[in-house]
This record gives sequence, structure tokens and C-alpha cells, in this order.
Amino acid sequence: MSKHYVLAAGGTGGHMVPAAALATELTKRGHHVALVSDARGVRFPGLFDGVQTHVLPAGRFAGGPLGYAKALREMWRGRAMARELYRNFRPAAVIGFGGYPAMPALLAAFAEKIPTAVHEQNAVLGRVNRLVARRVDAIATSYERTERLPEKLIAKSHLVGNPVREAVLGLRAKPYPLLEEDGIFRVLVTGGSQGASVLSEVVPDGLAMLPPTFRRRLQVTHQARIEDIDAARAQYAEHQIAAELATYLPDLPEQLAWAHLVIARAGASTIAELTAAGRPAILVPLPSATDDHQTANAREMTDAGGARTIAQKSFTAVELAKQMQKLGLDPQALENAAGRAKSVGRPHAVGDLADLVESLDAPRARLPVAVRQQKVAFA
Repeated sequence: MSKHYVLAAGGTGGHMVPAAALATELTKRGHHVALVSDARGVRFPGLFDGVQTHVLPAGRFAGGPLGYAKALREMWRGRAMARELYRNFRPAAVIGFGGYPAMPALLAAFAEKIPTAVHEQNAVLGRVNRLVARRVDAIATSYERTERLPEKLIAKSHLVGNPVREAVLGLRAKPYPLLEEDGIFRVLVTGGSQGASVLSEVVPDGLAMLPPTFRRRLQVTHQARIEDIDAARAQYAEHQIAAELATYLPDLPEQLAWAHLVIARAGASTIAELTAAGRPAILVPLPSATDDHQTANAREMTDAGGARTIAQKSFTAVELAKQMQKLGLDPQALENAAGRAKSVGRPHAVGDLADLVESLDAPRARLPVAVRQQKVAFA
């Protein structure tokens, strides 16, 4: 039966990518999907083509009393606009993916008594999801352990994983790229959708410290911030390391397919894609991430043996060269690490999340408790 669903997400890649994956899956199942986000979110290239999109005002709670008052006013205005949208679109459920732009949509759903769920991409429950966790009908999580999730809410939490793009998921069935002892060693460097200056500053010099026979084998693809790209390109050239640099990698799944090793931040989407594809990594968590959630994100993959985590304060050229040699000089060890990375991937995340979403307005869930128990007893 075709239904309508509203997906509400903040405008960063970490929120938008899983929302887009769910939108694709729900559309495949014959449903209609609308996206609620901010101006950044609706402009993400290629993620929501053909999906009805709406920009709602949503203030960010910062800047002292005046900032808080303005944010609350914007939230309430966004809530009113969302309620009007629901009266026309009539969603069966509203799903939040975190970020302040998701808040008005969820507040409106509470007011209209529409079933709700939130999806948490990180290993720490985010601020907006924490604010609404007690009121939503279900909490979908991405890790076995989710910090800041109250124990009394565990009963309505569901481990589904973090959905990734189909192009990345397709890599799971392919073997780890052949790595011969004297063959090309492909390194992918990415700081997420915004890039990471520290990677541009450290990685070229770290790779330059590798033994000459290893260094000559390197082929690097490096995503850098626009303000860092020229300096990083000059460093690679000075060290005579073959490198291609770009501020955005539209073909990231293809780059991931060929990569033997990834050097990256530990954002939720990055971890999900590495573990879905099965690629070993050196992870450098963003130290300023809210609640240090990137360190928490990296823990599961690192504990499994699929990654090495280096705190940014310890991320030097010397330390990178040391870890690269430990990983890269033994092809079998690197392939084993790829397998361990894949072992903690959750390839069925989008299907499991879609199943959860479809169940939110199931008739049984709306029956009184006594009737619901009777139905279960005779099922």
C-alpha cells in the first residue's frame, strides 16, 4: 500500500546521505517521500533528484539569550509551516535524521499525532535526537553501543546501521583490490564533505618519509579544502609522489573501489562506507566534533582490527609514516584488515530502516495495549 513519508534532516552530508538512501528505498517500495531541510540540504547535488523538497526555518540555539529567543521563534515558525505541509501531504510517519532543521518537522508531527522516529548516525546520540528521544515512537541506531542514550529508552531503540549509497554497497561483493609487493599502492585521503586541513598539512610529508621503494609505488587521490589544495599539491610535487587532488570527489565510490588504504576523518558516513565496502583505514577523528562523537564512531572499526585511530594531537608526519609501514608493507595483513573492516559493516541498514519506518503506523501499534496483547497472543 502506497504511503507518504516525510524525512527531516540537517543540511550536512552526515545527515543527508542516509536520508537520501532511505528516500530511494521507500520510493522503490512504491511510497511517496518529501524532504524537509535547510537551504544547504536541498542543494546537495544528486541526492534528492525527483523528491519533493521543503525548506523550513529552524534556528540554532546559540548566542546567548537573544540568540536563544530568535532560535525559538524560528523553530515555532517552522513548526507552523510543517503542520500546514502535513495537512496537505498527510504523512504516515515523520523521520528525523538529526540537525536543527529536523526539529520543527518533529515538533509538528507531535502536535498532529503523526508517528515519528529518529535515526542516529553517530555512536553518540546527537543533541536534537536527545531532545526528542522521549517523545518519538522509535530510535534507530547505527552502532552496538550508542552513548548518551538513556537506559529507559533502549526498549524502543533498534540497531539498523547507517545507510550508504547503493554504489558503495555494491563494492561489498567485490574482492579487495589486488596488491602485489611491487605493484601500485593506492591511497585515498578524504576529510568528508568539508575536507580537513590537518590531512593536507600532514599526509604529504608523512608519505614522503616512507622508504623510497614504497614511496615510488604510491598513487594518491586527495580531497582537500579549497584553501589548502594548492599547498598540498606543491608538497606532493616536491616529494615526487603521484597525486591527484580535488575539492570534491563526485566519483567517491569508484575511488573507494580501487583504494588499498584510506586516510580519513571518522564521520558517520565515512565509517559506514568503509565498513560496507571493506576498506582498511587510518582514522583521524575531528577533535571539535560535538561530544567527541568521531572518536566514538571510530572505536568499533578500530577494535575489530579494520582501522588504526590517531588522535589529531598525535597525528604527525612521523606517526603517519610509522602506521603506514605497519599496514602497507604486508599485503596479507592489509587484506586481513579489510576483512575485519567489512565484518562490522551493516549492509542491510537501509532495508532494515525502511522496514522500521513502514511499521510505525501499523494498525496494531494504534490499538489499546490490552487489545494489542490479545492480538499477539492469538497470532
